[in-house]
Amino acid sequence: MLNTTTAEELRDAMVDRIAADRQALGLGFPEEAARALRSVPRHLFTGDVPLEDAYGDGAIVTVRGVDGINLSSVSAAWLQAAMLCQADLKPGEKVLEVGSGGYNAALIAELVGPSGSVTTVDIDPAVAERARRCLADAGYAGVEVACADAEFEIEPGAAFDAIIVTVGVPDIPPAWWSQLGPGGRLIVPLRTMGLTRSWLLRRDGGTLAARDHFTCGFVPLRGAGAQPGLSIPLRDDPAVSLWLGEDAAASQLRDLRGILDLPPADARSGVTLSAGESCSGQDMWLATTVPGFCQVIADQEAIDAGIVALTWRWGSPAHVDGTTLAYRGTPLTADGSDGARELVTYAHGPDAGRAAAFLAGQIGAWDRAGRPRPRLRVYPSGTPDGELADGFRLEKRHTRLVIDFLANDAR
Repeated sequence: MLNTTTAEELRDAMVDRIAADRQALGLGFPEEAARALRSVPRHLFTGDVPLEDAYGDGAIVTVRGVDGINLSSVSAAWLQAAMLCQADLKPGEKVLEVGSGGYNAALIAELVGPSGSVTTVDIDPAVAERARRCLADAGYAGVEVACADAEFEIEPGAAFDAIIVTVGVPDIPPAWWSQLGPGGRLIVPLRTMGLTRSWLLRRDGGTLAARDHFTCGFVPLRGAGAQPGLSIPLRDDPAVSLWLGEDAAASQLRDLRGILDLPPADARSGVTLSAGESCSGQDMWLATTVPGFCQVIADQEAIDAGIVALTWRWGSPAHVDGTTLAYRGTPLTADGSDGARELVTYAHGPDAGRAAAFLAGQIGAWDRAGRPRPRLRVYPSGTPDGELADGFRLEKRHTRLVIDFLANDAR
């Protein structure tokens, strides 16, 4: 039987799913954001994929390089919705989007209305031209599309009410500070210790400060600001690797290929998470308290084969100590709990038992501290030590970051 579901019906169903998922997580979903998602014809930005895929739950790759690497994509709609909720855009505001695909710029245009303005920029001429064409076809020809390296000012002297970055970045360049107007918001997927989080940053004196964040993943930044992370294989094939941020001390790691063939040890943390509860804050806690922190990433085939016990293939916190590796693995169903899971650790190497227990103990320390949420403060690179807040300090090319943790009942 022929499927006659229309784009509008699929679009409404997509928005309904996003609303239900946010409600289940205790998150709001402003009617303005929902209305924008219901208005913009997403399928006009996703190429030749079937309508069901255009309005599905995943990202759609739109431009690949000659080596097959994803250069541009239309991000998952739930992710774009979440960042728009962070931005809290109002009619009449002036917005800069860094990283262009067209669709998100159209959503922004819906939110700021005819009295506002949207500039979207991409370093790739093919991506910028495609965004320009799709925006015109969808009726958003008023969005300005620029082809430039956003490491530098796009409109010298311009002040934007919001800058929304839709590529994964290792740092915050001075151009974004200078272009952010008074009271402006910077929404940025910033990589710290290999972890990418979408932060809502606001000006606070001479710094940028944030509490609101969530886990995300984006195509990495290209151009003058690019600083690739490092992937270190754990096998002769690329099925399982360690992932380190650009700020990690990779030189301290030895070649650990073959370590997963050694007998594993495991340790139970005694810490449980309810169904759907995120580990995002815990990941950041471990990144700032565990020496030799990195992440284990794996192909789904390696997980299915039991080579590593991961719930999510894109990264689980890990600890390397010499020739021993420990990582947080697939949780166990907690006894007598409705969907609750107990966090466990697994380790391989000559000191596997101790390493598994150590990482499990750090998970327990996070729990005893009240499962605190990370808070981020960003300072210009030349800021003296005495002017930095207390917390974990991370040096970047353009900035100095301080991460501390806020009890969950704090406001």
